[in-house]
Amino acid sequence: MSVSVCNNDVKTCEPMFPISNVCCIGAGYVGGPTCSIMALQCPEIQVTVIDKSKARIEAWNSNELPIFEPGLKEIVDKCRGVNLFFSTDIEDSIRKADLIFISVNTPTKQYGMGKGRAADVRYLEACARMIAEVADNSKIVVEKSTVPVRAASSVRQILEANQKSNVSYQVLCNPEFLAEGTAVSDLLTPDRVLIGGESSEEGDKAMESLSWIYRHWVPADRIIKMNTWSSELSKLVGQRGGVSPPGSVNE
Repeated sequence: MSVSVCNNDVKTCEPMFPISNVCCIGAGYVGGPTCSIMALQCPEIQVTVIDKSKARIEAWNSNELPIFEPGLKEIVDKCRGVNLFFSTDIEDSIRKADLIFISVNTPTKQYGMGKGRAADVRYLEACARMIAEVADNSKIVVEKSTVPVRAASSVRQILEANQKSNVSYQVLCNPEFLAEGTAVSDLLTPDRVLIGGESSEEGDKAMESLSWIYRHWVPADRIIKMNTWSSELSKLVGQRGGVSPPGSVNE
């Protein structure tokens, strides 16, 4: 898929979809650090991490973060309350967001077909239903959880089956490759950033908008755009050692 990429001058290279408000569903190992780095590097964007766990959100809003990564607390302390927020107000955050990351657990299934082997995507699908129920304007929805190939298609089907007449969605896949203990440096200086989307004019625009966010700190030649299936497959291959990104941890 051929998509034009502009230079790293974000001041002269505006996103095709205006992005001023980002939220992430899931305040876990990937969602919290990723959004903290994004808030640090994109001071003009409001970034809100949401989770239904009150205890987890309280921890992110305290001096004892729920996870430890070298350098993370200093970043959170600098950005929290400025353009980085942690909240249990899921509906309001979804409603206000231009772009929504889904970064929830996808544990191994403990029931039914695929028990003990396949990923359980019910939390991912529940997020899609919540977005469709709450959203009152168009959104870019970004799958960031570790999911099986074609999960983005399932998210898209749920959104489209329940979408309101004045709402449209673009679903992207943006897999994360983080190693425990080096998550902050992995996010600040990634080997590459993969963005997958559908092969259409609107899909290209959505990918360009997410690329614009990353270009605040990632060189443009490290941001790779592809179709959704390829980006999902890249994550799974990376986990199996078929490629050599930074080590992977599940959310």
